[in-house]
Amino acid sequence: MPRRKFKRVPKDKNTGLPSKYVRGARSPSKQAAEIKRTAAAYRRGEKIDLKKVNEARGNQGKKKTRKKTRRR
Repeated sequence: MPRRKFKRVPKDKNTGLPSKYVRGARSPSKQAAEIKRTAAAYRRGEKIDLKKVNEARGNQGKKKTRKKTRRR
């Protein structure tokens, strides 16, 4: 049975990751480093702290909002 062929996805020039993985992040290089670090740990068979990973990835997409001051 022939192997299934998948369409090639556009990659980010700086990191080599698919561009969709880092698009929209506040710091794309930081996001890519976190993804690569997690992937390497997974390959080595280490335990991955999902709570920490989700928090890091969630914070990359959030926009910082300024706290509104109350008028006096």
